[in-house]
Amino acid sequence: MRTQLDFGPRVPGTEGHRRAGDWIAEQMRQRADTVIEQRFSHVNTAGDTLPMRNILARIKPAETQRVLYVAHWDTRPISDRASSPADRAIPVPGANDGASGVALLMAVAHVLKNTPPTWGVDLLFVDGEDYGDFTAGHDVLIGAKYFAQHLPAPDYRPLFGVVWDMIGDANLGIYQEGHSVRRAPEIVSRVWQTAADLGYSGFFVSRVGESVTDDHLPLLDAGLRVIDVIDIEFSAHHTPFDTIDKVSERSLQIVGDVAVKLLQ
Repeated sequence: MRTQLDFGPRVPGTEGHRRAGDWIAEQMRQRADTVIEQRFSHVNTAGDTLPMRNILARIKPAETQRVLYVAHWDTRPISDRASSPADRAIPVPGANDGASGVALLMAVAHVLKNTPPTWGVDLLFVDGEDYGDFTAGHDVLIGAKYFAQHLPAPDYRPLFGVVWDMIGDANLGIYQEGHSVRRAPEIVSRVWQTAADLGYSGFFVSRVGESVTDDHLPLLDAGLRVIDVIDIEFSAHHTPFDTIDKVSERSLQIVGDVAVKLLQ
């Protein structure tokens, strides 16, 4: 996580974004069997062309039965939830909102390299999730939308999928996300039961929480059974204070244990 933050904000079109993308791709080449980069351009509402890339790391790429894990690796260009105008102009550092999900996927890849799964696993790092205006629906979920339109194969249908977002909060409390409960309830049950089996019911709370606009929505729309595991009640969300001191190694371990157990 510290390496990601050392690149600075990973805002599409910046040097920090380019360097972070290169680093993620290289790290995954050391851990996965195949790494595919989906490079594309996105023209935002202001008319600027932004370089984007999704990074898909595949373990056992020949297996037809697969599981899909997703995290976004970009960070937000503005801190729109900050209290002061000066703070709102600062890009979000993205320790929890971005880096925690990337760290989780990398840790999962490390475990699977040492203990290969019985089926295929796809670890997808999507770009441009956090760029634009969530209220208007402009310039957000960019990489997930692109992936949904450019799947690895026409018949690509993972057994299930999970978006892991903001899972490092030191005050961890993950409720069942509303869209996930309505549209893929069996996957929600699978994840929360796995957490309960591991003794983590105090962190994976079996109550329905907010409905969140996140990367699972374009994937659900494409027919993939993907849910969102997100701790949306993060006090530093979309502020300049989303820094590494807000993230807990214990929280990452808890969610990582669930993510790995789901694949066994």
